[in-house]
Amino acid sequence: MKPAEIDLYHELICYTLAHGDPSFIHQHVVDAFAAQCADECSKPNAVTFALVGLFLHLEKSYTGRHVQLAHMNLARRRKDWVMPPMPPDRGNLRVCDVLAAEAGPARDAAIHEWCASVWDAWKPSRPVIVALVRETLGIS
Repeated sequence: MKPAEIDLYHELICYTLAHGDPSFIHQHVVDAFAAQCADECSKPNAVTFALVGLFLHLEKSYTGRHVQLAHMNLARRRKDWVMPPMPPDRGNLRVCDVLAAEAGPARDAAIHEWCASVWDAWKPSRPVIVALVRETLGIS
């Protein structure tokens, strides 16, 4: 990951933390970035939590606040986390694309599109994530 991309991520983080929306869109940004930038040095639990967050947001319509609570529940159920197989491409949208959208509803929509792009790239891991969510959180 290039330092410039990390700087853009920090800029987007500032935007989402100052957002003020009780749905806590910030969590979606954290999850999308973690899943998109994962590599062989990433911790398996960080990647798994990010994928769980994207699944819950995109397929179960969870807000960022609800995803955050799900992450807390996962953390209480410590286990040996296994790294999902990493796809070669992790989404066609990047942080720079999100920041190119005008702040406000357009940027918020771009965050959602970015999440969808990253989740789509990780779709081969979906069955494992769905099983984990069902088994650990009781969400089907």
